[in-house]
Amino acid sequence: MRHSNLTGLLVVVGVLTLATVLGWWWRRRDGRIRPVAGGALLAGSVPDPSSPVLAALGVRPGTVTLVQFSSAFCAPCRATRRLLTEVESRLDGIHVVEIDAERHLDEVRELAIWRTPTVLVVDAEGRIVQRVSGVPGRDELLGALRPLLAGTTR
Repeated sequence: MRHSNLTGLLVVVGVLTLATVLGWWWRRRDGRIRPVAGGALLAGSVPDPSSPVLAALGVRPGTVTLVQFSSAFCAPCRATRRLLTEVESRLDGIHVVEIDAERHLDEVRELAIWRTPTVLVVDAEGRIVQRVSGVPGRDELLGALRPLLAGTTR
């Protein structure tokens, strides 16, 4: 009897430890701006800048575009929308597009969107250069956008 109690306790401790580590990892990653290196996403490839996918989503040539993928019942999506709207009003040369992920499933698959909100940062040449899953931090987002705004038009 003692052996099964000890085994049960060890299983509970192991599960709690694993859940804590995964929760810490998730919180640490959530909302972080990550560069898209070499034009590749984790689960697919970035479309060519001339691809109709980005243009169909509202990406404008010569403008840094923030493409937010949202869903109807996503509370963090509303916070992200407010933040991106504020950034668009504060910085010249920024264009914000919000996409309903449920209505654009082909684009979601092609761009490797796994959750909402996800924000893609598209530079003035039409390349996806950064992405954020979760609500980005205001200061981190502003810091990431300023270098991209040199030489853009609105």
